[in-house]
Amino acid sequence: MSFFMKSSSRSVHEERRWSAELPTTQSDLCVSLTVWRKSLVMSCNGFTVINSDGNVVYRVETYIGQRPKELVLMDGVGKSILTMRRNKNLRFLDTWFIYGGEIGAHCISTKQSEEQPIFYVKKCINILHNNPNVLAYVYRGRSADEKYVYMIEGSYSHRSCKVVNEAKKVVAEIKRKDAIIGGVSFGVEVFMLIVEAGFDPGLAMALVLLLDQMFS
Repeated sequence: MSFFMKSSSRSVHEERRWSAELPTTQSDLCVSLTVWRKSLVMSCNGFTVINSDGNVVYRVETYIGQRPKELVLMDGVGKSILTMRRNKNLRFLDTWFIYGGEIGAHCISTKQSEEQPIFYVKKCINILHNNPNVLAYVYRGRSADEKYVYMIEGSYSHRSCKVVNEAKKVVAEIKRKDAIIGGVSFGVEVFMLIVEAGFDPGLAMALVLLLDQMFS
């Protein structure tokens, strides 16, 4: 996949300092990110996310061979932004808590985060649901007791998903990256994450990570 990094980010080859140029608050503009399903650390799986300027803005690194119980979304310099923890209750398979105080800030302490998750993400079991296109629901807080605030629909395996709010407005979208370099297609390992104005790119990337856990 070296052709991708050569074309999308000179920072890897020129050893430029990584920097997260996305704002720590919600953006006023639509953001287009290139997501590479690969860690730049040799011994890890993960993701590398690059903005339109070719800079690494998000990173995820997990040890190879492990099914992680926790995922940490970092900015380009390795600072934690959001932490996702798998629900320990075995009755609720593929459900996750998303922790973190203000999005874009350091994660809050373990004790606080256990009490104050900001979102709860639940995989949709299609055989129990009348809409087979729904992949997951996103709720505020710790459980699915109230109406969802976001719904994710589409097909993650085909990298074609939409995150919609309660008003059915698309706030983020996963799309295939169709470009071909040197006769080699990107396939599903490299794709686009389009984040609409007013929706936090960090949260959008966190949802991508959870979709990958649920459907890969």
